[in-house]
Amino acid sequence: MKVIVSREIEQVCPVFVGACVEAEVVNTPYQEALWKEIEAMGERYRAELTTESLKELASIAATRNVYRACGKDPSRYRPASEALIRRMLQGKQLYQRDTLVDLINLASIAYGYSIGGFDADKFVGDTLTLGIGREGEPYEGIGRGMINIHGLPVYRDAEGGVGTPTSDHERTKMSLETRHLLVLINGYDGNEQRVRENAEFIQQLLRKYCQSDGGTYYIYK
Repeated sequence: MKVIVSREIEQVCPVFVGACVEAEVVNTPYQEALWKEIEAMGERYRAELTTESLKELASIAATRNVYRACGKDPSRYRPASEALIRRMLQGKQLYQRDTLVDLINLASIAYGYSIGGFDADKFVGDTLTLGIGREGEPYEGIGRGMINIHGLPVYRDAEGGVGTPTSDHERTKMSLETRHLLVLINGYDGNEQRVRENAEFIQQLLRKYCQSDGGTYYIYK
């Protein structure tokens, strides 16, 4: 899969750097050891952060700034990474879905980047383009119904939107039948080293929990 960063994203975030991870996987309903890692991360954050200081983490602050630059209120349409960590800080349990979803959530929590996880076999075409949502553009968020993506960064395949930092699309979502995984890491802070580390962390998790060799990744800007 080829990923292109549009000129409109380059204009609002010239330092953007992303990573695309592709891997063959086996999904399962639940992995106890994975959830122990998630719970440990939550304990660490509750000792180190508050819901206010969370917004100052470089990866999250940069994403919030891009939302504003695109015309979206980041407190109304929270980036997924911020929403996940915020939920932990409030003492709430994260929703348990399946191993792939839980694994992507852990990777997002660990680095603060909003990460899209997709069933690559559901894409239309061989190219994803990162742009900005348009007025009236239809978009069905996973478990959220139709959402207004006007002013949100959005990845589109040949059929339309598939992922935003707030919510991925129902059409390309992962399931227990997913075998071909594609993950997109959004580094609006421009920190290529941390984006690479995040991609390699995902590969490690895939080896541990998804009967995978970790697949491959590449950086795009």
